[in-house]
Amino acid sequence: MSEQSKAPFFSGLQASLDTLREQGLYKPERVLASRQGAEVTGADGRHLINMCANNYLGLSGDLETQQASIEATERYGYGLSSVRFICGTQTVHKELERALADFLGMEDTILYAAAFDANGGLFEPLFDEHDAIVSDALNHASIIDGIRLCKAARYRYQNNDMADLEVQLQAARSAGKRHIVIATDGAFSMDGTVAKLDQICDLADTYGALVMIDECHASGFMGKTGRGTHEHHNVMGRVDIITGTLGKALGGAMGGFTAARQEVIDMLRQKSRPYLFSNTLAPSIAGASLSVLKRISGSTTLRDRLMENTAYFRSEIERIGFTIKPGIHPVVPVMLFEAPLAQQFAARMYELGVLLSGFFYPVVPMGQARVRVQLSAAHTREQLDTVLKAFEQAGRELGIIKPSL
Repeated sequence: MSEQSKAPFFSGLQASLDTLREQGLYKPERVLASRQGAEVTGADGRHLINMCANNYLGLSGDLETQQASIEATERYGYGLSSVRFICGTQTVHKELERALADFLGMEDTILYAAAFDANGGLFEPLFDEHDAIVSDALNHASIIDGIRLCKAARYRYQNNDMADLEVQLQAARSAGKRHIVIATDGAFSMDGTVAKLDQICDLADTYGALVMIDECHASGFMGKTGRGTHEHHNVMGRVDIITGTLGKALGGAMGGFTAARQEVIDMLRQKSRPYLFSNTLAPSIAGASLSVLKRISGSTTLRDRLMENTAYFRSEIERIGFTIKPGIHPVVPVMLFEAPLAQQFAARMYELGVLLSGFFYPVVPMGQARVRVQLSAAHTREQLDTVLKAFEQAGRELGIIKPSL
């Protein structure tokens, strides 16, 4: 194929990229010159208070987590050059799977290279054209993609709308579907909304359905002891399948997992394609994640500090005059409604020493642009007060909140 004949392909890509830039939808990467933490250093040398990481428990740059990773590397090596079922399983992987199952109150766990893989490889091995999946409209892209790979019938209910969920369950049951599974995020990352798992489980019981939850934004800190949204809603033992990540609260590196009854995990080990055809999770990550689980299983200190920071910030940001999505989750959407304003605000906050991101259509619905604040146990009260002052200054400069009388 000649260079001339290839040219339209590359010029077409460039035109699409230019359009994204013109529409304000292009996503540049923010380069850090430091480890992840409550404060970071940008590639430009600027020191910033970081309010946009999924580092809920502050363990991503934590020295104890780092040391556990080093020790695992020294014992098990850098990598395994293999998938799990050939020669890619070490004792540290089995120990982590057992620890995750115990922590979540499930029978067994299977590890994946990424949480996206856990959801992407979940549905196809378990459900077929005789079954139905009833999915929340705001579920994560990985759940959506995983469902697309499955031949089961698809039903969608409006976000956290229990009346609509029941309508969809009735439709699936009326269609004569063999097995029905309700799939939902435990906590929705754009709104900080927590799924109504108690009501979902009640509906599942009524219609004979299974319940699957994605706990990426919940494991480690939701619930009294951080087990997740199923603990928060007191439905541990009623949820059938839990997927989650090691890349947020549980250490912040990468890696995903699915926890469920033994039969489910055994089938995934046999037929889940991302598990069968991806290299083993690096032993350094497995070792560090195991250390994190032991740490948070023995104390709720980090979880409690995170929730204190969350309650304080939510109260103060509303007092200043901003509109936020209500809730208790450390994801706090500060609503600005207009996409250009969200970008201007995030840029001004960067100048004031605060790192956060603006979100707008198509990531969120049209007219619902926002900046998303994410609290961490690593944030000090002094840092939060500095951030709040920057919010107030930028808000007044851009006409978002009224000046003091």
